[in-house]
Amino acid sequence: MLQEGAHGKWTVSSSDESTEENSDSEKPSTSSLLDTTHGRTSGPQYPCSEARKAAHKRKASPLKLSDNKISTEIPPAEKQRTSQEGSGWCLSSSDDEPEDKEKRAHKETLKEEKCDAPTEHPLNLCKDDELPANQKAEEYDQTPREAQDTWDLLNGGNPFRFFLTKVKGIEHSYNSGALHIKDILSPLFGTLISSAQFNYCIDVGWLVRQYPQEFRTKPLLIVHGEKRESKAELIAQARPYENISFCQAKLDIAFGTHHTKMMLLLYEEGLRVVIHTSNLIAEDWHQKTQGMWISPLYPRLPQGTTGSAGESETNFKSDLISYLTAYNSPALKEWIDLIQEHDLSETRVYLLGSTPGRYQGSDKEKWGHFRLRKLLKEHASSIPAQESWPVVGQFSSIGSMGADGSKWLCSEFQESLVAAGSSVTSLLKCDVPIHLVYPTVNNVRQSLEGYPAGGSLPYSIQTAQKQLWLHSYFHKWSAEVSGRSRAIPHIKTYMRLSPDFQKIAWFLVTSANLSKAAWGALEKNGTQLMIRSYELGVLFLPSAFGLEKGYFRVRGKMLSESNDSATYFPVPYDLPPEQYGSKDQPWIWNIPYTNAPDTHGNMWVPS
Repeated sequence: MLQEGAHGKWTVSSSDESTEENSDSEKPSTSSLLDTTHGRTSGPQYPCSEARKAAHKRKASPLKLSDNKISTEIPPAEKQRTSQEGSGWCLSSSDDEPEDKEKRAHKETLKEEKCDAPTEHPLNLCKDDELPANQKAEEYDQTPREAQDTWDLLNGGNPFRFFLTKVKGIEHSYNSGALHIKDILSPLFGTLISSAQFNYCIDVGWLVRQYPQEFRTKPLLIVHGEKRESKAELIAQARPYENISFCQAKLDIAFGTHHTKMMLLLYEEGLRVVIHTSNLIAEDWHQKTQGMWISPLYPRLPQGTTGSAGESETNFKSDLISYLTAYNSPALKEWIDLIQEHDLSETRVYLLGSTPGRYQGSDKEKWGHFRLRKLLKEHASSIPAQESWPVVGQFSSIGSMGADGSKWLCSEFQESLVAAGSSVTSLLKCDVPIHLVYPTVNNVRQSLEGYPAGGSLPYSIQTAQKQLWLHSYFHKWSAEVSGRSRAIPHIKTYMRLSPDFQKIAWFLVTSANLSKAAWGALEKNGTQLMIRSYELGVLFLPSAFGLEKGYFRVRGKMLSESNDSATYFPVPYDLPPEQYGSKDQPWIWNIPYTNAPDTHGNMWVPS
């Protein structure tokens, strides 16, 4: 379809129309592995989304502003044009709904995340451009001083155990208290016996190199959602490593993905659980804003202990076992047994997962947004004048929301987000302010990575054009508080705040983007919840941290020390969020941006 808008003319091929529905447009694709046969630059050597492949290609073959060969043509397709006034782009009306797509989804777009790479500063262009992107992303060495800091961090000053990943290219002080994957896998955390890595996009060779030399041959189970060619590719990556085994998560509902990001680490000293937001690829640990929750070291229970021993007040142990049991996999039985044998009673967070399926009756409350609703009703305090307490959602991808807010966002999803206390309140649609934080085109252009950062924000033109109403809820990414305004977010967070943005009723960090696939959507007159994907997050509630007032305070500076640090939650971005201005547009990955260069002097043409 020919398109015309603020960025010039381009065409969108119907073959590029995402098979997503509400599955975040991050579906994997193995075509990058086959590109060389068509004479094109080979993509990443692991399965990933079309958006990430485009980012990989642009990094390998940048287009400068002065480049005459820039073409804004993307493969030919039907000629059709619909203009949308004031939207900044012209939009086609021909995107298929998921149901239609399911009928003709012969090409399996396999993955759903993103595989991109690094960059440095906005207006002063980066100095390390001679280094291959993957090498830049992989450089990480910890000094002895930093190792001591990591140890102190883990064993003291962070009652929430909520951390950001280190970001290359920001002021050093803002990485104080942040962790790289090599820190997490370091012997400081424990003497590793074996581990399990649950994830979406996985570069096996890179992952192995993140383990210390002495742990690289320890048993490693990789839990993934790959099928067919991309599964074969993943297994091929692991051939050199005899210690690696696989567990394929069953994905029986179309367009679902295994999006959960979790590490289970068994040590001689005990067990640790890490629930996070990063893919297991170099780029996700380099110059993005990512988050994680790291459990305490769980000691082994005395032999012969049975029943509910080692359970926390938040029921974390049985909820984690229920989540793992949902995979129905013999490979995970060993890990379920190991968790049973450990004492998880020190856990202060609630587990919130999604697993694929159609749930009725009380099963509806086990997963997705109905699980959040249940937890908030049972454990969150009732809020006075609660309709004035806004909800903030922050994410890196967006699924199909429907023709207007009443279809899902401002109905069933909002009802779960605003649940609190045992009193059942039925607030009118969108009475509670909803602030959605998603990067603008300028956020991406001015980021450390430049335009390729947009490879991990796979919002497509086909989805965006159907829901222009949604964009009025959008707010810019800004994270001066953590020094990460130019580190594009791949973290996903949701919270409920007071009208002055100083108090937090609850805070969630999760793998779940803004999509029905991740959170679930009601079917059959509201009697059934359908979830497509695996997701996992942890919910922070004031009551679990001994705060009787029913709220956390917002910490002003992430770096600031507070004597009462359990009262102040370290939200990693700026509050209140700033609404899009009239000239701001949400980042859309599959259209060109050629009017202004990014921080590396490059354009974005995703073809």
